[in-house]
Amino acid sequence: MNEPISLDKPVKAKPKLKSDVKPELKPPTRPRKPRAKKKLAKSPVSNFKHRLIWGGLELLGLAISAVLAIMVILGYSANWFSGTRFFTSLLPFAIGVLTMIVMTTGLLIGWWRLRKQLQVKSFFLSPILAVCLALVIGWFSMQDQFSQARGHFRTLVGGKSEAGRVTLAHQVYAAYRRYDSEQLKKILNRADAYNSDIKEAAKEFDLDLNLLQGIAATESSFLPRNSTDGGRGLFQITQVPKEVVEQAGKQLSEHQLSLHNPRHNAFLAAATLKYYLAQMNDDLFLGLLAYNIGPANGGLKFIMQEYGVTDFVTIQPYLQLLPRDYPIRVLSYSLAFRLWQKEGKLLAYEEGKNAQHIQSIGIPGLLMDF
Repeated sequence: MNEPISLDKPVKAKPKLKSDVKPELKPPTRPRKPRAKKKLAKSPVSNFKHRLIWGGLELLGLAISAVLAIMVILGYSANWFSGTRFFTSLLPFAIGVLTMIVMTTGLLIGWWRLRKQLQVKSFFLSPILAVCLALVIGWFSMQDQFSQARGHFRTLVGGKSEAGRVTLAHQVYAAYRRYDSEQLKKILNRADAYNSDIKEAAKEFDLDLNLLQGIAATESSFLPRNSTDGGRGLFQITQVPKEVVEQAGKQLSEHQLSLHNPRHNAFLAAATLKYYLAQMNDDLFLGLLAYNIGPANGGLKFIMQEYGVTDFVTIQPYLQLLPRDYPIRVLSYSLAFRLWQKEGKLLAYEEGKNAQHIQSIGIPGLLMDF
């Protein structure tokens, strides 16, 4: 007989057979997309070159800023403490140089700390800032108000030689100041008919155009003529060394040169000046003086050897019968042509800040300002 089922006893589940177990359905697999290729990291070599270039740019900017600032500061210091007394000139100047060194060290430490902060944001910030600093300091140092400081710095470094050049330069400025502006304008206007020939001659012999114009203004006032002392034409050519004539003819591609031809005259003058500048080791004052004296009696070279002098300042006492002021007159006219070319007018030297501006422009062939 069947036993009655007790509700208190748990009912045992029958074990499922393998045939009864249904396989679990897996979701259909999607085809995998091809993985994108990883970008290759930059080569360590190229990364090093990159950093080296930008680092070099930063150093260059800082170096330019420091050099320009030092030139201006030392220039002003040389002027403020000029003299030979120990306590009023030499000692204060030395203390000023020491102070400048200490301040420079402090600025470099400050820049290093600032650089670390900038590089956290971007590696390029510190090089860009250094270049911008160099541009700003360079622009300020080129202004007219700093021209005197640059001049004092040249005198400080150049010593006796530069001091002599500065003295002569101020003689040129003084001669320019004394000229009548209306008379100068007449000479400038007359020069227009000959400027193309003079410009070509200056280019062929690598000379300053305004310098050649100054010689022509001094020699003939741009009124070509025959003078009683034998001078001919625009540049009043007299005796010319044979090799100079050959050089001018070579540049002109002509064998027969005429002193009455303005173009020939200009080429002969340029070749002559180039010849004497080479003879005088590119000393402009001596070269112009030699040009004026010419080859007669051995020329300027013989005079210098005879008296044992080496520059324009020391030779002047021995030139009692010769035109000592010739280079001054040439360069003062050259300065007028330079101002006319750059400014379009003749500036009055004594008005306002014209003196500083004219000095910053510089005398053709003599003082090239930076």
